[in-house]
Amino acid sequence: MKVLELGDMTPEDSLKLIFDGAFNPRAELERELEPFLRILEEHAAEWMPDVINGKRRRKYTRAAVWKALEEQGLDRYTFCGLGRTKWPALDMFLGLYLPPLQPRLDIMVEVKPLSFFEEAGRCHHVVEMVRAWALRYPVAYAMAHSTDDRALTGAPDFGRDDETRRRDGFDKIYEVFWLNVFGPKLVETVGRERMLSTPAHRVEELPNGSVLLVTWPTVADFASKEARLAQARAHAHLRPDLDFDTVLRTLHERSAMLMPVEPRFHPDLGPLLSRVVDRAASHERQRRIAELNVWQPPEPDEWRPAASALPADVEDPERALEHYSQLAEHLVALLHSEVPSVFEATPESLTDADFYFWHEEFPTSRLRETIDEHAVPAIGAYLGEVLVRHLGGRWIPRQKLEEAQVRVGNRVWFPFARARHYMRSRQSLLDHSLTQLYRMAERHRG
Repeated sequence: MKVLELGDMTPEDSLKLIFDGAFNPRAELERELEPFLRILEEHAAEWMPDVINGKRRRKYTRAAVWKALEEQGLDRYTFCGLGRTKWPALDMFLGLYLPPLQPRLDIMVEVKPLSFFEEAGRCHHVVEMVRAWALRYPVAYAMAHSTDDRALTGAPDFGRDDETRRRDGFDKIYEVFWLNVFGPKLVETVGRERMLSTPAHRVEELPNGSVLLVTWPTVADFASKEARLAQARAHAHLRPDLDFDTVLRTLHERSAMLMPVEPRFHPDLGPLLSRVVDRAASHERQRRIAELNVWQPPEPDEWRPAASALPADVEDPERALEHYSQLAEHLVALLHSEVPSVFEATPESLTDADFYFWHEEFPTSRLRETIDEHAVPAIGAYLGEVLVRHLGGRWIPRQKLEEAQVRVGNRVWFPFARARHYMRSRQSLLDHSLTQLYRMAERHRG
């Protein structure tokens, strides 16, 4: 069963649902969990999980959920994952804290894409599902909202250190999301009368003392002016110590950070920078695009006019060329599993190598001695070989590797010097990319 992985999909927003509830530790655990799964089955509909991930993967059934939990052991804590093999993608986590720990039902749901919830009916089912869970399992706090926007709030820390967050939890109204369930303790902290008079799309007092609050009919348009206004009104009402205009301005600033930005990358580096952007967290993607739109890499300076080329100073040029070829093979041996295109020694394989080294944070994740002695010579030789094969270049060998040149047209290029600059830091991998030097050499080969 091939499960859809959220990280493998197009970078875009998703729905995040968090539910922190309690259960009866004296009841038979399997029977106590049954209503949770029944409610999920009644309301999840098109995003219902069809796969259970425990110690092994199984097709979804209630029995399979219980089996996965049993496999993890029923001592103090157990958990399992739930997913889907079809669109929309689902990443769901079910965790149970067991005696002697305080009994707790820990639920996390992420459904991608968020646009799936443009329909009011689908949003209504999410609300009714959370409401039904909250009626059955006394809730301390629950929420559902845009994953990207929630990340911009600093949740779940909200500026606190880890120890404070774990100790205090959601002990006051740090944020009002699209869907909220506030447990009795939090309701009393705010004031029940104030809580129930919140201006919102839906405010409902549940029989167990919790309050369900929904700011807007649909979650997918959370960033619209109308939805943000409703969110700000609810938040400022529940936190009278906050200034309404400041709350609203902060929400609009978050919306602006999530607005799509058209990529306008440096023409030599578009394919590379697109992949860099794709690795950014979804809520940071637009800001990263904007940053890279204005970023300009320095012009490569590892070249001389051909008339100023250093002459060959090796006794056996053929042996030197064979040595460069062997060094290039070292890079193929290093990267072939992760970067299969490295076998081809093409301009595209340079871009693939650029991204691999950047993604791996290679200059800081490996020993500097290993980088300088092995990686830099291999990278320089490989770059030189691509210049030779695809631009009609010709090696001018030198005793010192860093002085070795490849003549292309009316310029000579220093691939080993480029490799040394390239491997200084993670940022240097972009500032001194192999791709950019190749493209510049390509433009000047005439």
